Amino acid sequence: MVMIMKRIFKNIALYIGVLSTFVATSCKPEIEGFQTTPGEANFSKYIAVGNSLTAGFADGGLYLEGQQVAFSNLIAEQLRQVGGGDFRSPFFSENERNGSGYLQLKDLVNGQPVMENVTDNLAYREPGKLSKYTDDIENLGVPGMRLDLSTEGWFGSMNMYFERLLSDSDVGMKTYMQFATEKNHTFFSFWLGNNDVLGYAMNGAVINPNDPTTVLTATATFKQTYSDFIAELTGNDRKGVVATIPDVTAIPFFTTVTRESLIAAVKAQSGQDIQDIYIEIGTGTSRAASDDDLFILPFASAGLLGNTSGENPAPYGLHPSNPVESKYVLDSDEVMAIQARVKAFNNIIKEIAKAEGLALADAHAYLNRVQHPGILYNGVAVNASFITGNAFSLDGVHLTPMGNALIANLFIEAINKQYRSRIPKVDASKYRGVRFP
Repeated sequence: MVMIMKRIFKNIALYIGVLSTFVATSCKPEIEGFQTTPGEANFSKYIAVGNSLTAGFADGGLYLEGQQVAFSNLIAEQLRQVGGGDFRSPFFSENERNGSGYLQLKDLVNGQPVMENVTDNLAYREPGKLSKYTDDIENLGVPGMRLDLSTEGWFGSMNMYFERLLSDSDVGMKTYMQFATEKNHTFFSFWLGNNDVLGYAMNGAVINPNDPTTVLTATATFKQTYSDFIAELTGNDRKGVVATIPDVTAIPFFTTVTRESLIAAVKAQSGQDIQDIYIEIGTGTSRAASDDDLFILPFASAGLLGNTSGENPAPYGLHPSNPVESKYVLDSDEVMAIQARVKAFNNIIKEIAKAEGLALADAHAYLNRVQHPGILYNGVAVNASFITGNAFSLDGVHLTPMGNALIANLFIEAINKQYRSRIPKVDASKYRGVRFP
């Protein structure tokens, strides 16, 4: 089965130099002599409110290099040119630089990726708890933070990234909304809501009753909480920028392992002339997968396809009586439901941004363009191809340093448009995509 899964990656073209088609236009650097101005905004104390993207999470973990190139930090660097002040992040120390641990590309064998977990110089003070950081910060990104859980005090005791930022007396008591709105800021960025869909999608639309992060947030809850959070942040006529939620089903985590690649891999390995992969639909029912069904990235390395057992001698995923479990696949109906919920959430975000006079960074539209057909930045192709596309890191969800730089520019463009600012953009060509061995 190891060979079958390797062939899957071969069939989805994970080779150095393989690039998707892209838009034949180039993002240009700033013109020489660009005159900076803050316009109608006060950037003297900028805070960044958000989740893993804001924190700089990448490659399946939170570590120092990722923190340093988080889009929020890159924005803060540019804001210093228009009156921005200190922007402090809860960086891991150098001797704990690998933080929670992360994935790295160890080797390429015939163009096929071999990954390993980085396990040295970690930042755990005890199992499941990272070293504390309770000094003042402006980068408030917390991996795993959801909008619907931002008002729950108990979340600080179950999320190690949030627990790390809280004093012992505040753990389990202080909500993220309270934590984020007590900073006496003058300007903010706000990018929450992704995980209110993503956790559900990454679990194959299977809700774990013991894990509140696998639930799809109700639209009414999203609207009320988003409105309340923004009301707190905009008090005293403070300004900011908000971002829409990407189409989570269009990221490499869901687009890399395809029905076609699975079938081709089995045929190449076993010589069987199979035509279908079978997936679980509901309890006790199955059907042949279509190209509209999305297999999650970890299924490629799970080594399950074609396996048999004493309990079920039918080959796993190749027979309707032993289908691929729902947790490994989003069926087409689930994809449509998730996309509909993202659309509803984005409509709410746009309405509130307009009503409050906030800048709007349309990450949904931008990342859809990155996904297809792709963009060209100063001669570098950027798309959503796993490993080779430059935009997404090795977990297939979070951004590379280059991806962060491009998102920072999306936010800066939105700020400049709304507040008549002239903030210079980041030179994204200075930042890497996936690091090859």
